[in-house]
Amino acid sequence: MPRKFGEIAFTPEVQTAQSERGSRQTYEKYIANGPANDIITPKIAEFISQLDGFYLGTVSSNGYPYIQFRGGAPGFLKVLDEKTLGFADFSGNVQYITVGNLSGNDKAFLFLMDYRHRKRIKIWGRAEYIEGDSALIEQLRVPDYPAEIERAIIFHVEATSENCPQHIPIRYSETEVAAMMAPLQARITQLEQQLANLN
Repeated sequence: MPRKFGEIAFTPEVQTAQSERGSRQTYEKYIANGPANDIITPKIAEFISQLDGFYLGTVSSNGYPYIQFRGGAPGFLKVLDEKTLGFADFSGNVQYITVGNLSGNDKAFLFLMDYRHRKRIKIWGRAEYIEGDSALIEQLRVPDYPAEIERAIIFHVEATSENCPQHIPIRYSETEVAAMMAPLQARITQLEQQLANLN
């Protein structure tokens, strides 16, 4: 079990809940002997490069979590180094909740989900938004994606945790379904042509 994950997620209240329900001793042992898991490994970087979306969590000044989905072309969430991720923040509904939340509390969370392969990775850290840095924005730009970029969001990694696939439903994106259907469509076209030639 990753040590840094436990240090962040297992608050005193969580530890009390674990003690009351009999799991605290097991988790204490795992955390004490576990790896730090506080960097983006090559394996995680490869996983990230294939994502076309993820969930971003921030915390408001009134203590409520705010979760939103961020989507884009695969690779839009970029690994800048083993401790840093970044993505372009496109123009949207101009509510600026993420920007406002990060202004008061930089703690943030990324929930990375691959439904097709039933895999998920959680990343805790701190995030910041950067406006007016054209070089950074260009570094995060998605080729051939026409959306206007308002700012960069940089995520500083503090802990990662991979979860088991239990209870993750298998789902496919439109692009994945189209790729799976392409050979079938080609075969249907071929058979239709053969039938036409018989008439």
